[in-house]
Amino acid sequence: MTSAIVFAAAATLLLGGSTATLEGQDATRAPRNLEEFDAMFREFSNWGRWGADDERGTLNLITPAKTRQAAALVRSGITVSLAHNPMPGAAPDNPDAAFDHVMGQSLRSDTYTFTYHGYGVSHIDALCHFLHNGRLYNDVPPSATTSEGCGKNGIQNLKNGIVTRGVLLDIPRLKGVPYLEPATPIYIEDIEAWERRAGVTISAGDAIFVYTGRWARREALGPWRVSGNSAGLHASVIPWIKERDVAFVGSDAATDVMPSMVEGITQPLHTFLIAGLGSNIFDNMDLEALAETAARENRWEFMLTAGPIPVTGGTGSPLNPIAVF
Repeated sequence: MTSAIVFAAAATLLLGGSTATLEGQDATRAPRNLEEFDAMFREFSNWGRWGADDERGTLNLITPAKTRQAAALVRSGITVSLAHNPMPGAAPDNPDAAFDHVMGQSLRSDTYTFTYHGYGVSHIDALCHFLHNGRLYNDVPPSATTSEGCGKNGIQNLKNGIVTRGVLLDIPRLKGVPYLEPATPIYIEDIEAWERRAGVTISAGDAIFVYTGRWARREALGPWRVSGNSAGLHASVIPWIKERDVAFVGSDAATDVMPSMVEGITQPLHTFLIAGLGSNIFDNMDLEALAETAARENRWEFMLTAGPIPVTGGTGSPLNPIAVF
């Protein structure tokens, strides 16, 4: 039994062997605090896995064979964007009005200004965006980053793009609700129940997208302060992600359930995926059309294509990922 399976099994045992989410037992799930998170980080990180100088991280898991597998999924040719249109107006989930569009004098040119980290712009994080215990992915010191940009682990390492199998995890559909309420945690058993429901098995090199219904809830009830108050993955899912060799994780919010339920760390998934596994994260995706299309097609796997702006030393990039069915 591998270490990751041990962690998963331990979580199940602590729940009395149940495969259902037991809200009253949340506090029993590791990691419960920073000390347990540190132990998990040491055990499951990918530091050194692809060499001491690696800056690609889990992009290495997307082999030519994986890309060919993804291309073979294209049947109907239907394409779906996973990006939310930029929101120029300030709102509780976009307090800084993170996007500005100014037309040039000729009205035939324009300037876009992004502040894309946060909750208002669909973007991907570079591997220099998060650190843990003073180190970036693959044991890179923070001194590698200056006001000129990230000297290591910048977004330019994704210049050739991402083409792999994407898998949608429609957790509201699994639970029979239109959307998840903020602070709802998603556990290993939820993901595996969805695999059975959807008839897919998440495998090495996949990009998984966690649909919580954020934008559906916003449409129904209005915007709310997503920072610190969103549905998402619980940190106990980390060993499972490593065990399955997932290449990328994305969501319609910020991946982590918040509050995180791990004392001493605000975003354990972000921290571990980026700094530990070397896995870029897709934030603030708009998965509404994807969920509708997947349900209509009765297919929750697709070819994913994505390409960030290859800014040398950039901490991430806005982007428009495309799912092809």
